[in-house]
Amino acid sequence: MIRHHRLKKACTCCDCIVQAAAPNRPIDRGMPGPGLLAHVLVAKFCPPYRQSVIYARDGVELSRSTLADWVGQCSALLRPLVEVVRRYVMGASKIHADDTPVPVLEPGTGKTRTGRLWMYVRDDRPAGSKDAPAV
Repeated sequence: MIRHHRLKKACTCCDCIVQAAAPNRPIDRGMPGPGLLAHVLVAKFCPPYRQSVIYARDGVELSRSTLADWVGQCSALLRPLVEVVRRYVMGASKIHADDTPVPVLEPGTGKTRTGRLWMYVRDDRPAGSKDAPAV
């Protein structure tokens, strides 16, 4: 656990209270730190309703809507990085593509349908290129 102590100082002459600024968080006015957000994103393939139950077993109440909101806000934070990687991959002379079908839960019905993940890969190492591979 990391604890941040911020002392408050008051001036008796002008009735003014001064306190150091709180440390920056990835999400404005949010409590989750980078470690918890990274864990939620990596565990994203375990749906939010299951993550919520897992956290509840450890005594931490996190609603599905909160977890889903964090994922959405993290995607906005990561958008510049995604764009740089996309430009790098799409700028290659050869691109490999992969279409992976995945089951997706239909909200409210309890049934699944087939969703698709498309991956684009740049990897010319077998051809002797020194460029870094990326997906």
